[in-house]
Amino acid sequence: MSQADLLEQDPVFQLKGSMLAITVMELAHNDLARLDLQLSEKVAQAPAFFSNTPLVLALDKLPEGEGELDLAELMAVCRKHGLRTLAIRANREADISAADALDLPVLPPSGARERPIELAPAKPEKPAEPELKPSKIITSPVRGGQQVYAQGGDLIVLAPVSAGAELLADGNIHVYGPMRGRALAGIKGNLKARIFCQQMGAELLSIAGQYKVAEDLRRDPLWGEAVHVSLSGDELNITRL
Repeated sequence: MSQADLLEQDPVFQLKGSMLAITVMELAHNDLARLDLQLSEKVAQAPAFFSNTPLVLALDKLPEGEGELDLAELMAVCRKHGLRTLAIRANREADISAADALDLPVLPPSGARERPIELAPAKPEKPAEPELKPSKIITSPVRGGQQVYAQGGDLIVLAPVSAGAELLADGNIHVYGPMRGRALAGIKGNLKARIFCQQMGAELLSIAGQYKVAEDLRRDPLWGEAVHVSLSGDELNITRL
């Protein structure tokens, strides 16, 4: 993953991936209206990207002088966008008491190394040509909760992809095994990106923001077959491989 900041200016939050494949949302402010707006913008870039994502809310980095935080409302904002709160990280007594009242586990402030998760920039006026990089090749199974991103190129997976796993690529995605997780190709707007699956059983397939979820995919006559997915207008076109 890139180490670039998730938000370029005055971020309300940072999303960080931990070693346990649980997303950590680190709040820099407690303005829930701004948080709601910025989460909406991120979800719009990759629909269903945050669907049922397990979350730890990190409140221990809130600046001194921030007012009291309505934890229940914060969790409701996260839930609205598909983020499911499992626990909080906190050191302020008010936040810890609020978590206890909600029967929510409280983790101590962490010094663990976490890496920012970068999503596509929000609708640039004239997108720059992406830097072409060698294909990223994964030879081991991608398990539920894992996320693999091929920045600037294609992603090739030579093993099964389990339900709950996420594959992201600026270019094409190739899966030479059962595909049961989510595959998002062309996430920075590449309309020519393709997805190739040896066995389609995906929870979600997306190209350049256009997507189909499992409910739609199961109705396709090629469900469970080897397929080639491309973008035709604003519709995903699924053909036999």
